[in-house]
Amino acid sequence: MKALVFKGPGQKDLVDCPMPVIKESTDVIVKMVKSTICGTDLHILKGDVPEVTPGRILGHEGIGIVEEVGSSVISFKKGDKVLISCITSCGKCENCKKQLYAHCSDGGWILGHLIDGTQAEYVRIPHGDNSLYPLPADMNEEGAVMLSDILPTGFEIGVLNGKVSPGDTVAIVGAGPIGFAALLTAQFFAPSKIIMIDLDQERLELSKSFGATDIINSGDGNAVEALKKIVGEQGVDVAIEAVGIPATFDICQKILKPGAHLANVGVHGKPVELHIEQLWIRNVTITMGLVCTNTTPMLLKNVESKRLQPEKLITHRFDFKDMIRAYEVFGNAAKEKALKVIINFN
Repeated sequence: MKALVFKGPGQKDLVDCPMPVIKESTDVIVKMVKSTICGTDLHILKGDVPEVTPGRILGHEGIGIVEEVGSSVISFKKGDKVLISCITSCGKCENCKKQLYAHCSDGGWILGHLIDGTQAEYVRIPHGDNSLYPLPADMNEEGAVMLSDILPTGFEIGVLNGKVSPGDTVAIVGAGPIGFAALLTAQFFAPSKIIMIDLDQERLELSKSFGATDIINSGDGNAVEALKKIVGEQGVDVAIEAVGIPATFDICQKILKPGAHLANVGVHGKPVELHIEQLWIRNVTITMGLVCTNTTPMLLKNVESKRLQPEKLITHRFDFKDMIRAYEVFGNAAKEKALKVIINFN
């Protein structure tokens, strides 16, 4: 089969690889139908995730058709259409029983990280009963792909960790896929304002059609001042960091009103400076983490009912044979005007 393989920092290739096989009785082999590329894949290629070794098949998102199941699998059979979660969970360990699936003792984020992932014609999914979700036959397939990672990540690590509540003022720093996922799902809780902050004016304008009440272009370095003109000098109730660089984290910690929440969602490859000397007296809460996907069933229902339409985030589509080009486009998102890409397997 063909697969997109990490060859080392800055290197990748679409090559022939052995077909995956059942290793444990709980495994499921899935024939891929659609996948995508995540910002985390770009971090891996930059060398920010050193535990990913050369030869690893990348990818942790997508939908597919069950090809084969292990003898212990009870929820799926050959031919079922499934959503692949970015998080693998055994469902039995101490952390799984607390719904901390990201820290499963025999799973977590392993696809495209510690084991071969979904940017391949076939993929092995450990603990299939707990790591796959059945998809309705008539569900929008492209929208379903967004449920693998970005929607639950933006919702759980951004909106829920940020404790967004009715009437809150919310600032989302970063108008990328995760920022848009937080924007879409924050509206479940009826905040009074959702302010998007980014360098890309086109993305900012687009965010208004997805529910942003205000936009700020941070290119002039005056984002903090501009935000306080909108919400007042005290700042916002919730700041969601959705980029993963020191500059965006710094904006977030400067706009917190007393009692506010800073929900860091971005994957940071470098240290940030925490101004604890200013924040300690303001009774703020700072959270961060890896998505657990415990909200996926609820989000799936909202996509099925079209209450959420994440397929609108997709700007580019590629056949799997054009994966290298897909990475070029996604890696140059501003120039290519890319938000999310879809990879189609023929």
